[in-house]
This record gives sequence, structure tokens and C-alpha cells, in this order.
Amino acid sequence: MGISAGSHTLGPESGRLLVNTTRTGLGAKAGHDLTIEVTGWRGDATIDVADPAGSSVTVEVDAGSLEVREGSGGVKPLGDSDREEIKKTIRKKILDVERHPTITFRSTRVDGTAESFLIEGDLTLLGVTRPVTIHGLVAEGRVRGSAAIVQSLWGIRPYSALFGALKLSDEVKVWFDVGLTPKR
Repeated sequence: MGISAGSHTLGPESGRLLVNTTRTGLGAKAGHDLTIEVTGWRGDATIDVADPAGSSVTVEVDAGSLEVREGSGGVKPLGDSDREEIKKTIRKKILDVERHPTITFRSTRVDGTAESFLIEGDLTLLGVTRPVTIHGLVAEGRVRGSAAIVQSLWGIRPYSALFGALKLSDEVKVWFDVGLTPKR
């Protein structure tokens, strides 16, 4: 089943937006690879099946709505207090949600087919706007895809602990899996 042309609403009620982090450094085994879910986001997609270049996507994320869903690896399992501490670190030290409450993405170019597409656009994070490329596909009536985000390009210093022996990789992966809800 393909996707229908027209305007569609995106958000948590129609799918998931996830961020995956990985560890690096000598102390990597002490930390966790994280799966973080964005719980507050909304977007619009305009789909032109006949001419993909006529399509567009905008997404707005509540930077304070990131929830740690999973932590794999690590010496010990990720507990609730760990999750809260990570959430606090993300909100205050990494994303500075007080000063930058919103993260936005606006497409500048869409190319490909419904089965396999590329979206180029501008991601604004911490007040800095940089280009991002999203790779996606349509399968089973859902739109799925991902983008690699290199944190340092937006001025984010990847989290580190244990005097720098444990670090998060500079690149994080953003994944989405959404159903398109036609606008009424």
C-alpha cells in the first residue's frame, strides 16, 4: 500500500520519533547506549506523489519532551534514577531547553519515489541551523526513515563522564516511523 497525496498531520498519535546514542572511549562499558523517545512533537507533510519535488515536511519538537526508553550495555542495568538523571542532563546541559525550547526541521528538497526517498532540510537546534539529509521509505502504509546528526556541528559537546573515559559518540541517529493522517 502506498501513501496518498495531499496534506498530512504528523505527531506522537501517528508514530514515533526516536534518538539513539552510542558510547565511545576507554570507559564505554560503564555507560549505556540509549534509546530516547521524543514525546512532544508535531509536523506537517505535503505529499505530491506525481512530483516528489513538490512535497515538503516541517516538524517542531518540544526539546523538553525527551524520555529515556531504553539503555543497553553497561555494567549494570539502567534504573529509574539513572533515567531521571540523564533526562535532567539532556534538558539542562545538552539542549538548554530554558533558552531553546523548540527544535525545528524544514525540508528544502524532496527527491526519489514513495518507496525510497531523500529529504534535505534545515535543522534548527540550540539556535543554530544546519543542513540534514533524511533517508526514508514507505512500507506497509507507514513512512520510516532516519538521519545522522553530528552534535558538534550544532555546538553540542557530546556528554562525557569518568574524566572523559566514557563519552557519547558525536553522531546520534534520529529515527521515525509514522502513519500519515490526512488533514481535515
